[in-house]
Amino acid sequence: MKLSEIVEALDATILNGDDLLEKEIMTCGASDLMSDILAGLSEGCILLTGLTTVQVIRTAMVAGVGAVVFVRGKTPPQEVIDLAREQELPLISSPYSMFVSCGRLHACNLTGLDGRR
Repeated sequence: MKLSEIVEALDATILNGDDLLEKEIMTCGASDLMSDILAGLSEGCILLTGLTTVQVIRTAMVAGVGAVVFVRGKTPPQEVIDLAREQELPLISSPYSMFVSCGRLHACNLTGLDGRR
């Protein structure tokens, strides 16, 4: 699924990476515990989280995450956006809760980190 399709499905706002909307995303993970993301098979996935700290970007880079969605309409501080821009990591913000965001992506046939539906 292209990142542009994810933006559309989540009625999301692009915070960074509008030049990377053709990026392919195969799986989805959602957590506010960054240790869960590090423990999962997250290479190239989209990460949904309610956290807006620099640690999210650092964790995403270590885990190989392809893009980050901030749920509940959250917008991170500028330093977080700047770090993501440096790392060429797309950031988007969805007005929906984590539960609803995951459901919308599941309805678009995106799988979980383990590839199961």
